[in-house]
Amino acid sequence: MISSTVTEFIEDINGFNDFGTKTIIVPFEWEVDGKKGTTMKAINEYWTSGQRQANSLHEISYRACFKPQLPEFFITRLTKKGDGVYDPFMGRGTALLEAMLLGRKPMGNDINPLSQVLLSPRLNPPSIEQIEQRLEQINLDSAKEEYDDLLHFYHKDTLREIIALKEYLLNREKKGNLDTIDAWIRMVAISRLTGHSPGFFSVYTLPPNQAVSSKRQKIINEQLNQTPEYRPITPRILKKSKSLLKDWNGKHLSSFEYDLTSVLSTADARKVKGIADNSAQLVVTSPPFLDVVDYQGDNWLRCWFIGIDSSTIKISQLKKIKDWEDTMTDALKDLKRIVKPGGHIAFEVGEVRGGKLLLEENVVRCGVKAGLEPVIILINDQEFTKTANAWGVDNQSKGTNTNRIVVFQCD
Repeated sequence: MISSTVTEFIEDINGFNDFGTKTIIVPFEWEVDGKKGTTMKAINEYWTSGQRQANSLHEISYRACFKPQLPEFFITRLTKKGDGVYDPFMGRGTALLEAMLLGRKPMGNDINPLSQVLLSPRLNPPSIEQIEQRLEQINLDSAKEEYDDLLHFYHKDTLREIIALKEYLLNREKKGNLDTIDAWIRMVAISRLTGHSPGFFSVYTLPPNQAVSSKRQKIINEQLNQTPEYRPITPRILKKSKSLLKDWNGKHLSSFEYDLTSVLSTADARKVKGIADNSAQLVVTSPPFLDVVDYQGDNWLRCWFIGIDSSTIKISQLKKIKDWEDTMTDALKDLKRIVKPGGHIAFEVGEVRGGKLLLEENVVRCGVKAGLEPVIILINDQEFTKTANAWGVDNQSKGTNTNRIVVFQCD
């Protein structure tokens, strides 16, 4: 049975005209195991680059992450302050950080431990003064580990500082002394490891969310006739910290009216034991889209910095649509357990393989198999994305130029 909240939500979508365009409604007829139904696709521009800038705390690069306006759209319409918002594929944690900023309880999971390292410090940031004091206390003059292949990315003195910081942080973590300030410094250092401007530790390379191999970096250096120069890491960590904290009001979690303490897990999204039954009012998530992004390969250097071999992380890299559907069905079954009766799931995917495969239609069928009620499909249509432009990709041929979100209701 459709709730009054959903009825209001659908009415809002049908009449949406915030950016000067009207919603187009197209029916999608589906059949699953003999059960038939029709779910409407609502096409419009629901969020846009022309909106207000997102909070500066979001500005950590990660492959294939959605913009904060996407979770904000659903959080503000389908939850109230104090409600739990969950993401089983949290990545850099966009949905959960936005939930916290909106006064909701962040609940997340990702099989890659890197996700928790990137998100947790931003949910309860230290002050610039605390960060600066800690950086002054860390000795970066000596390092034990030797990793000569990384000299294709870094000047030898920069590499020494990176390894010294890595060893300091791992030692603090091993002894149980890693505090919120250390965690923040680790998160920022990870975001500065490689990139294409002087603000990064490395010589010119690919964007920070896609680390190339050392062998490939050597070729880039030869092509550009470049040699890594010394880039001290402390001022770069401090500069990025100031940028991230630009919009943060310094409010401590304990000062909020509701308990916003995060619940974060590192598990297979199909069975997340660390997240309790009936604990979330809303899920906003985006799973891996088949074999489009190599999360393991892209994050190998970031994982090295936190002491993990990325090749050992069992991230789904599914090529066959049936395997993807089976995995998503199991993940949706676990979401049905976690979401409260009357709560909702906003499951975002894109069109892939040249637009020939519209994954939202597969998601509807997966959700029905999982016992969920599909309410509506939102298609946020956009003609330009920053990532597509940076790589010279034509959205209409290779890129994902739409957000396609299936909204389910949990009974």
